[in-house]
Amino acid sequence: MAASSQGAAAVPLRPPLPSGNGSDAGVAAEAGNPKMDVERFRHRVDEYICKADELEQKVNEVVEYYANRKQPNNSKGNSGGKDKDKRNLVIVEATIVITQHKWARPFMNPVDVKGLGLDDYYEVIKKPMDFGTIKNQMEAKDGNGYKNVREIYADVRLVFTNAMTYNDDRSDIHVMAKTLLDKFEEKWLQLLPKVVEEEARQKDEEAQALANMQIAREAGYAKIARDTNSELDELNVHLEELRKLVIQKCRKMSAEEKRKLGVGLSALSPDDLNKALEIFAEDNPNFQTTGDVVDVDMDAQSEITLWKVKFFVKGALELQAKNCASKADDNLKRKKEICDALAKTARKRNKKLSSL
Repeated sequence: MAASSQGAAAVPLRPPLPSGNGSDAGVAAEAGNPKMDVERFRHRVDEYICKADELEQKVNEVVEYYANRKQPNNSKGNSGGKDKDKRNLVIVEATIVITQHKWARPFMNPVDVKGLGLDDYYEVIKKPMDFGTIKNQMEAKDGNGYKNVREIYADVRLVFTNAMTYNDDRSDIHVMAKTLLDKFEEKWLQLLPKVVEEEARQKDEEAQALANMQIAREAGYAKIARDTNSELDELNVHLEELRKLVIQKCRKMSAEEKRKLGVGLSALSPDDLNKALEIFAEDNPNFQTTGDVVDVDMDAQSEITLWKVKFFVKGALELQAKNCASKADDNLKRKKEICDALAKTARKRNKKLSSL
């Protein structure tokens, strides 16, 4: 599609204006001093830009949320003290039986490595453990305690396996540790059904809590999306009113400016030309935009339409020039890289020839 020398164009959109007490009609009524008008319009545009930035941030939050909502949530909420007591209840039953045994005393506190002169203890035992340490871990409230009963079970076993590993199997400590470990394992097997039941209950509660959180978050972001869409519609209305008001303030376009506008239209890309012709059609329903050649009678167009076209053409041509400059820079860079590569290859070849 081509345009005659008369041409067509469109106005580049600016950010919408927030609604307020002072309407655009009020601005028009107060207008009189051109400089004051410009300042008023500039102030309005600044308000639009500020509001648009706020809406953009909301939109980005919604987009980011829906882009990431299918990713697994690895965060786990800290369980309260009552829930922790419930989780530990089963293992407490087992440990109480063991710690109350008459042979449990040697295992209640950390091994006195220095006092007993056990110089090689830490070489043999990589992770020391005792019931005092286990108790502190079970009562920890800083989030560093046990996460589940199986961790406690593992440390209780570690108390006895450490003693059995370091001490000879005929020593009293070894025999005491093995006896208590057997009793503990027996008690653990009796309580294991409760452990499984508690783990299943906890898993269901966590899954339900995550589902409720997901529903609440989706509802919140859906509301943000609806509100933002409504605000954008309202701002677009205000923007269109302001654009029309600004164009109405424009002076009458001269014949030379109309001629240059036609020249500018002929320099547009096909897509931009189609957009320009659509602007003519917006203000003139009878305007025909189909056909290989579209004739535009500039003198038959309203001043508002002509200035819309002028603003659009100016913005489109500036963008085209910027893109062309960018492509030219890319081509120049590519040529330089090729020349550098050829020069490097030539230097290598000459070096080889000189070494022969």
